[in-house]
Amino acid sequence: MEFLKVDKLSKVYGDAENRVVALDNVSLEIDRGDFVAIIGSSGSGKSTLLHIMAGVDMPTAGKVWLDGQDVYAQSGEKLAIFRRRQVGLIYQFHNLIPTLNVVENITLPILMDRRKVNPERLEDLLELLGLQERRNHLPNQLSGGQQQRVAIGRALMNAPQVCLADEPTGSLDSRNGHEIIRLLKLSHQRYGQTLVLVTHDENIALQANRIITVSDGRIVRDERQAARQ
Repeated sequence: MEFLKVDKLSKVYGDAENRVVALDNVSLEIDRGDFVAIIGSSGSGKSTLLHIMAGVDMPTAGKVWLDGQDVYAQSGEKLAIFRRRQVGLIYQFHNLIPTLNVVENITLPILMDRRKVNPERLEDLLELLGLQERRNHLPNQLSGGQQQRVAIGRALMNAPQVCLADEPTGSLDSRNGHEIIRLLKLSHQRYGQTLVLVTHDENIALQANRIITVSDGRIVRDERQAARQ
């Protein structure tokens, strides 16, 4: 079932001799509950595509629909609410608030939305991410892998419909990187979320059900496969 749709998407930066085409007439559809990896070399446009799907970066042309909703037809305020409630975005770098502990960082999107924290979901996420014993620790008291787990928890706390991860293992060593991918797959399976992951690592991409290859702002390959367990 079509859930996330991108139609004739383009993104251009600059003009004249400084004009850079980051995305060039890209169209794709992603099913609800799918796990998709987007791969490509540096500068291929893969991260730009992810950020536009997340409602973070306005496209030059084209449209994005999430669950039938035209993402960029919304006002700025509604778009901000959409990002907080419907999309879980994970970056390469953790971007945690250094003065907040683990629980406070994870629940920050809920509190910013002036909503009540669901204690059962919080405890479920702490258990899933192995952070029960670190709940009161500050970011500087955590390892890099643990900080990225907190970032994942923050992205998932709102129970978003889709989780978008931009090179989530890029700043980690191999062992921690594999653990982060394992946790993302586990959360994808447990919560039934649609997961889209940008990576330059082919071994990580092979964990997905579908691999989309981007080059020079265009999709050059789109393959479905049996995901690894």
